[in-house]
Amino acid sequence: MGKSKTTKFKRPQFNAVGLPVSVTKDEDCEEDHGDENCPADELLEKLQSPNADMREFACASISRVVQQSQTIPGFLQRDAVRRLGPMLLDSSVAVRETATGALRNLSACGGQEVCEEMVKEDVMTPLTALLRECCSGFEIAAVPMKDQRSPVENVANEAVNLLWNLCESNTQALSIFNKSGLLDVVVQCLEKYPHNVELAISAAHCLHTVTEDNPELLCSINTTVLGALENVLLSTQDCMAYTLLRALAAGTLWNMKSSLPASHQAQLLNTVVATLSKCLDIDAGTLIPKLRHAEEDRLLNTASIPGVENETSRDINVDEMEEDEEAPNPKRNGKAAKIDNDISDLLPRGREELREAMALLTAQQTSLEIIVNMCCSDDPSDDEWEESSSSDESELGPDGLCDGVSSLMSPLCLSAEVHGALISHHIPEKVLKKTEFPRPEAIDACHQNFSWKPLIKRLGRVQSRALTCLHSILSTMDVESLGGIAALQEAAQRLSSLVFGAPEIPKDAEFLEAVTSALRSLLQMIASKNIPQCITPQQLMSLSEAASHCDVVSVRVNAVAILGITGSMLAREKGTADSIKIVGNALLQIASKDGDLVVNGEALDALFDVFADGNEAEMAAKNIQLLPALKALQPVFKAKIRKEGRGKYTPQQLCVLDNVKINLRRFISYLEKVVKK
Repeated sequence: MGKSKTTKFKRPQFNAVGLPVSVTKDEDCEEDHGDENCPADELLEKLQSPNADMREFACASISRVVQQSQTIPGFLQRDAVRRLGPMLLDSSVAVRETATGALRNLSACGGQEVCEEMVKEDVMTPLTALLRECCSGFEIAAVPMKDQRSPVENVANEAVNLLWNLCESNTQALSIFNKSGLLDVVVQCLEKYPHNVELAISAAHCLHTVTEDNPELLCSINTTVLGALENVLLSTQDCMAYTLLRALAAGTLWNMKSSLPASHQAQLLNTVVATLSKCLDIDAGTLIPKLRHAEEDRLLNTASIPGVENETSRDINVDEMEEDEEAPNPKRNGKAAKIDNDISDLLPRGREELREAMALLTAQQTSLEIIVNMCCSDDPSDDEWEESSSSDESELGPDGLCDGVSSLMSPLCLSAEVHGALISHHIPEKVLKKTEFPRPEAIDACHQNFSWKPLIKRLGRVQSRALTCLHSILSTMDVESLGGIAALQEAAQRLSSLVFGAPEIPKDAEFLEAVTSALRSLLQMIASKNIPQCITPQQLMSLSEAASHCDVVSVRVNAVAILGITGSMLAREKGTADSIKIVGNALLQIASKDGDLVVNGEALDALFDVFADGNEAEMAAKNIQLLPALKALQPVFKAKIRKEGRGKYTPQQLCVLDNVKINLRRFISYLEKVVKK
């Protein structure tokens, strides 16, 4: 039902301390404990203590308690934000750090609504003042010794992360960022990368967020900002933290491209893509086992030194840090926002190998998301959907019943410069490589240690992002750019093995959404070149069955589209009536029984394509009684649009559904003529 639009990634909402948004287990959250055991009163009272140690203790305790999301309302009801705000400018540096950390955790664990409340309580005023004081303190602070961190920089790191969360979740915070000159302050934090890469990464994350779709800020970009980002890209340190830092800088520069002189854009584009390409070159499946073994060796050596604590005795309880992925939340524009989680801030300083592994996976996920955004930068607007989905019957050709919709199947527009840079740096091949399942060696290495287990989901997320990225690339490039027919057939075999290689199709919704999107784009491209399909009817049915149990609408839509593409190809061949019959029955079932109108419409649209022409399709249509089935379905479909459509679906979706409704009537007329032959 129209082209499969590529997904443009917004930055996932990282929890400030790396915890899931709801760190408590589901069963803990189901019971409402009320205020009976709420520690808010006592802890907030201690903030007024004249003793700095007591104030620090209170802030640190609040920071820990609000990680349990059910405690947050109790703190908000007692004006925690207003009472913590002045602590950001406390005379004690330690209090400043813990108070900022408490607000950082509150913003992360409370989500968007809490961030909005914090901005209403004017937390941006003391936060802005704190960041300015921190940057002034950079110049006068003594240069820290190796492996030591400046207290001022520790405070700045907490503050930048709080700023990042607020700007991600609240437009007013972003507006204050733009007007308060905070860009220069965050850039100063970025420039600390030679000796404090943790602070620089926090600043880079923040810059990557605030520069996306923010034309007001881009007007203030100057040579100092660009120079700092370019210096980061030119850094030569090998560790994975710097790989992540460079990827974030590349993404920020891409966001800023419109503010650069035209003469500088080509060079910038090549540098950005080269940075992302190098990041994707690293094989996490090989590196993670090496890092895990290096950690084991180091801990064994440390354990033999008297008086030194063995870090294995301090392993993190990952039962509370396991990611609690939420189903994608549909947005008005049809894109989805996902919750993402990061545990790196919880890792003890000594867990350097684990930090390296986390940094690499975050860098590769970020790089893939940037490439998706690059492919979507020239994406047609939603208005184009409305224009192309007009219900004016005069736009529909007499024979091509779905011309008004199928025109949307054309590839998206990709500028020649972006296209050339992606091809010259072999991005399609590298992305395809990343779509493979993680190496068993890496999975085994992560399973062997409590603290490393969260990396397993990180590995899966990189794979899912690669699949989404592949979908974007397939939607924006032609066959020749992708290496020709042989390359497409290889890609089809790889994707088919991901879906059908195991005894049963994976049920993870994020993976299913990504792999079905990629497979749909690839099969559409293969069909356009009349290349033989690689999926059997039996495999199609298993995919359709797996998708039918998925709550994510886009997964079901993709599965239906794959059925339609394959069925259309079968209709061009001889002796395929039985296979077409299987496809047709499946599509009729979905068109009549799926609970979502968009899925119903996609199934009808697929039926139009499969049974539009050909002797094999005619025989199959008679066998499955397609004409009476569609006649029975027609009034039901029209009634559902009238009853459910206006309040539940977007104007763009309704326009496409209206088009399907018209095509259904015309297709029934076509089938009636076929029967009379």
